Amino acid sequence: MFRRKITESLEKWANKEDRKPLVLRGARQVGKTTAVNEFGKQFDNYLYVNMERDANLKLFEETDDVHALLEMLFLSCNVKKKNGRTLLFIDEIQNSPKAVAKLRYFYEDSPEIFVIAAGSLLETMLDRHISFPVGRVEYMAMHPCSFHEYLWAIGEERFADPIMDASLPSAFHDTMNGLFNTYALIGGMPEVVKTYAAKRDVLSLSEKYSQLITSYKDDVEKYAQRSSQINVIRYILENGWAFAGEAITLGNFAESSYKARETGDAFRTMEKAMLLELVYPITNENIPIVPDLKRSPKLIWLDIGLVNYASHIQKEYLYSNDLLDTWKGKSAEQVAAQELATLTDDFGQKRNFWVRAQKGATSEIDLVYPYENNIIPIETKSGHNAHLKSLHQYMIKAQHRLAIRIWSGKFSVDTVNDASGKPFKLVNLPFYFMSAIPKIVEREI
Repeated sequence: MFRRKITESLEKWANKEDRKPLVLRGARQVGKTTAVNEFGKQFDNYLYVNMERDANLKLFEETDDVHALLEMLFLSCNVKKKNGRTLLFIDEIQNSPKAVAKLRYFYEDSPEIFVIAAGSLLETMLDRHISFPVGRVEYMAMHPCSFHEYLWAIGEERFADPIMDASLPSAFHDTMNGLFNTYALIGGMPEVVKTYAAKRDVLSLSEKYSQLITSYKDDVEKYAQRSSQINVIRYILENGWAFAGEAITLGNFAESSYKARETGDAFRTMEKAMLLELVYPITNENIPIVPDLKRSPKLIWLDIGLVNYASHIQKEYLYSNDLLDTWKGKSAEQVAAQELATLTDDFGQKRNFWVRAQKGATSEIDLVYPYENNIIPIETKSGHNAHLKSLHQYMIKAQHRLAIRIWSGKFSVDTVNDASGKPFKLVNLPFYFMSAIPKIVEREI
């Protein structure tokens, strides 16, 4: 098991005075169970309960007294109780409405017990079979591995801390570009990263990708809210990967015969499973962020490695000198959006991009990053500063004077003028420095 950033977030949760039972949310195979099992080593008592097992289901149905339930769980898990802290991890909790209901009683009657719940199909079950106790639980999101975590996994920890605040000397630029391009090729699914770290062979990863995609397809009937939705979800899982980073039309998506309502319902179900996100544009330059749901969204998938494998574009990385040139720039947008998602474990944080509000205007910013009362524009683009015309348009109305350009060049901070002639700071940020965005924004704004 390699180090995961989520461990630090779990430790902060455990140290909170007003801690509530935690619901850990994330797609299948992003490493939720492994991460909590590793975190459990910090406790005097660790109880792992998988609700796919009938015996565990029966225990939660036996009593509403959480103290009595805990005693039974110690016996069932064959754990000898010690003095000190106890962590209870309820995995695949969506299989037991009784277990979900008991989260409230753990919070009210046994606040000294640390409780984490998770489930691979949890997201799709929330609205149908179970509802979590309002105000009695808190949530945390888990994503595939970031580039920062990838460095930990492959034994390049020496670079991990310096990239967190963009302090790595430019002498290592070519090395880091090479490492990031490999990460952008294989992606961040933990089993894939683990296999690559051991073998350093991209060809050996095909079986892992195939197994992951097959597991998502096998879950289709569980994801689908209606039987008619099954075929739509299967179609998206077979044909939708090639549209990563693109603005899509829901009606007749990927040359299908499905109507916008059918496709939209399927996409929303897959969003709940955290397999993808429909990223909607905003037309405003200042807080609040208000997505325009009438405009076409961009399709961002769970993981760039899965996109590359399923779209058969892995060879493009071998012939491309710049990630911004790979797959007509769509790879850069997908991986940048993926890295942006890892900057927070807030489940409610959505990604957005910007389009100019004027009718007929074509100005577009790839991503935006909310910071306090500001919306920071982020472009993935190479070339001279003067060519960033959309950024120049955006900065006319922005209440702050900071913009970010993600590229394959070296780190720098330039002063440039927007389309009205007013100066602003442009941070030219290499892809491998994306984890430093929070600190850079705080420092430069």
